[in-house]
Amino acid sequence: MGHMSGPYIIRGSVSLPEAELIWRFSRSSGPGGQHVNTSDSQVELRFDLARTEALPPVWKERALERLASRLVGGVVAVRASEHRSQWRNRETAAVRLASLLAEATAPPPRPRRPTRIPRGINERRLREKKQRAETKRGRTGRDW
Repeated sequence: MGHMSGPYIIRGSVSLPEAELIWRFSRSSGPGGQHVNTSDSQVELRFDLARTEALPPVWKERALERLASRLVGGVVAVRASEHRSQWRNRETAAVRLASLLAEATAPPPRPRRPTRIPRGINERRLREKKQRAETKRGRTGRDW
């Protein structure tokens, strides 16, 4: 049986608090041969985002806000059932949760500052546009 490969980094020095992860295992509807009915390979991983102390408060606010639609009572859940082995699904679920939190806690993007276009460029564009229109107008030949 493989072991969990180390702390799952969310971003920087913050990682998933292993102690706060709530695991549930159930029969998977995934691939599998004769062994299929005995292997509990679907993994559900839940994490109580509302109550955790493991995230910086700012991140937590952000995550609660952004994940609002998929939280159930402040808890975020991810599932994994692609793999036949439970521990690989655990890996998958943990990685998924980590990247979900990474995305949800990322600093908001900087607002875009519109760049000024030098006047000459704009005028040149308009000139070329006019010329092009002329060219095309000349093409609608009624007198071929």
